[in-house]
Amino acid sequence: MILAAADGDPGAVDRMVTRRAAGLPLELVVGWAEFGGRRILVEPGVFVPRRRTEFLVEQALALAPDASAVVDLCCGSGAVGAALAAALGAVDLHAADVDPAAVRCARRNVAPLGGHVHQGDLFDALPARLRGRVDILAANVPYVPSDEIALLPAEARDHEPRAALDGGTDGLDVLRRVAAEAPAWLAPGGHVLTETSPHQARAALSVFTEAGLDAGLAICEERPARVVIGTRR
Repeated sequence: MILAAADGDPGAVDRMVTRRAAGLPLELVVGWAEFGGRRILVEPGVFVPRRRTEFLVEQALALAPDASAVVDLCCGSGAVGAALAAALGAVDLHAADVDPAAVRCARRNVAPLGGHVHQGDLFDALPARLRGRVDILAANVPYVPSDEIALLPAEARDHEPRAALDGGTDGLDVLRRVAAEAPAWLAPGGHVLTETSPHQARAALSVFTEAGLDAGLAICEERPARVVIGTRR
């Protein structure tokens, strides 16, 4: 039992059970989420990494097993960047988020792996020296349409920042901004990867192709997960 294993103090466990029963996500109750075989520290007010996102990490590693420069954009807890760095070894890792709480949390997960975390709006947060050098750009952008936020499970709707969920009218607003700038930051043959939903996949592919990227879709029905991949020509 995760709660029992999280703390040997019976009183602390009772308090944790009470918080869980009140609707707090399990990961926020225990303070960590399992992702990519690692414990990723999470905090209240920060997006909790989803296990399905491990598929994005797997796709990135398959495409660029020798990547030397990696960016985790819209990083939240930094789970994706941490998983990539752990698998790649010596890598120039940079994560970025606009939310100060996410940045603080991501530093706890990324710094032990030698990575750097920056606060700011998308690419504005990154060091200019990365332009044209990024082999893997993981951009797990918010993609829930604004009018569908109310339909999300309460654990997400009530306990995660709306900015980490809300992708605008059609859910693709942030993706369009990422795609527009990605070619300038990717190395030749570099890849940008993002999650999407089944009904948004075709439109997300078009966003990448319109930005001048070669676009493809990877699907894992088991988890389930869909990852749109853009490659710099």
